[in-house]
Amino acid sequence: MDYETASPESFGRSLHGIGLNLLVRDVEAEVAFLETVFGLSCHRVSADFAIVTYGDQLFQLHGDHTYHSNPLLGLLPETPPRGAGLEIRLYDSDPDQAAARAEAFGATLLQAPTDKPHGLREAYILCSNGYAWVPSRRI
Repeated sequence: MDYETASPESFGRSLHGIGLNLLVRDVEAEVAFLETVFGLSCHRVSADFAIVTYGDQLFQLHGDHTYHSNPLLGLLPETPPRGAGLEIRLYDSDPDQAAARAEAFGATLLQAPTDKPHGLREAYILCSNGYAWVPSRRI
């Protein structure tokens, strides 16, 4: 599917399995973070929305203002962090490279790249919306 030209209806009908939709204060700023730090591909980027791909997987970003009639909007905290308890794991990303790019970008490096007993080297990086991004590689 060409994410740049697909209609909202055809895109919506193509979704299956588990979906991830992150509410963010500024879609374009979150896209800049994801592209710069992790090399993710972002499509249909606007102030309202973006489709983000990581390999053959995708998720969506929506600006807070697009949820004006959604019951989740009232649950969002006024101040960060809003993503507490959520880890977004990127299993095919180099944690050392991502950590270096995150620091250069000005993101918060919550945990430097570390070899873990479960066989992964991983880092914890917080975006400005408070979501924990965890680039990981097998040791």
